[in-house]
Amino acid sequence: MFDLVLSNVCLNGALTDIGIAGGRIAAIGPGLEAGAATVEDGAGCQLLPGLIEAHTHLDKNLLEMDWVENVVASDIKAKIDNERHLKGVTGLDPARQSARQVVMSIAKGSTAIRSHVDIDTQYGLAGFEGVAATRQRYADAIDIEIVAFPQSGMLVRPGTIELMDEALRQGADVVGGIDPCSMDRDPKGHLDVVFELATKHGKPIDIHVHEPHELGMFTFEMIIERTRAHGLGGNVTVSHAFALGANDYLAVAKLLERIAEAGIALMSTGPSMVPVPPLLRALDAGITVCSGTDGMRDFWNPYGNADMLERARILAERNNLSRDAEVERALEVCTYGGARVMKLADYGLEVGNYADLVLVAGRNPVEAIVTLPPRKLVLKRGRVVARDGVALVEAA
Repeated sequence: MFDLVLSNVCLNGALTDIGIAGGRIAAIGPGLEAGAATVEDGAGCQLLPGLIEAHTHLDKNLLEMDWVENVVASDIKAKIDNERHLKGVTGLDPARQSARQVVMSIAKGSTAIRSHVDIDTQYGLAGFEGVAATRQRYADAIDIEIVAFPQSGMLVRPGTIELMDEALRQGADVVGGIDPCSMDRDPKGHLDVVFELATKHGKPIDIHVHEPHELGMFTFEMIIERTRAHGLGGNVTVSHAFALGANDYLAVAKLLERIAEAGIALMSTGPSMVPVPPLLRALDAGITVCSGTDGMRDFWNPYGNADMLERARILAERNNLSRDAEVERALEVCTYGGARVMKLADYGLEVGNYADLVLVAGRNPVEAIVTLPPRKLVLKRGRVVARDGVALVEAA
């Protein structure tokens, strides 16, 4: 007996039924409707595993708030300083804002999120506490992983290290870091703290590296050294990694090889304004690559809709991928790649996996990426959490 059967869904190019019991995929094959408590007609839609939002900032979007004019140039440090100021004068509430983005993500088909949350001496643990409340509130509808993220730096803002330590003690899942050379101007000191916190708390690492060209490559070398020294292969992600977009084929090839050997994952959002890691070269080197919407509708930029299917299209366009097989690899980054980085157990489309699933119209997954129709159904652990593009949970 199945709790739910998704009938007439397209999987690997063929129509079939999906039997779900106890929150897991219990059977795949035709003719399962007779043994179901409930049947949902898939109407020939593509069956995808839940989309994975592996890099965002839930604590500081401006969804449904008053419009805030962006007057800051593209300099990262200027954006960070401006954002830190505006959070205090706009009445931004991390619990409320994170809930609004989470509901949007659920409607778009995400079943897990990794969110960086600011930890700094001006706001203390307010961001972490707000997103932690959202994590608990929506635990039945989506998995949320919190990165303790020192966006304003650690060594340049005394007291931040202690706050990072406390956030990890209170339940932050990942140790964050940012631009050790250009932000803290002490790469050894910054990375030593990040890896020491990870070792102390038994947590993985996800570090922003916006630093370009040779500077970013130098930072990568230091991260690789520490990953090996601490035995943290498979537990370190470098986000953005713009240095890997450098116009030096041989140097990038050598660094990609070392990143793969060290077991370091990469995160790329596929932005249009900067060099980005070469997606297919990274994947072909054996590197796990994930993606995310990053900061959306916030003090940095007004764009974004939490749609990881659209993010797969952005990645494909940014990397000049047009063959169907190549576009599907971009989709894998936004599904299986994110799941590997977040270490999501029993993820996928096989019997025994959790029924974290998305149904979307299209004759194949590539057409779904191109057309971006509303998600017909989104399931979390076998329970419908969104229907026809609308989440069945509400925001604050």
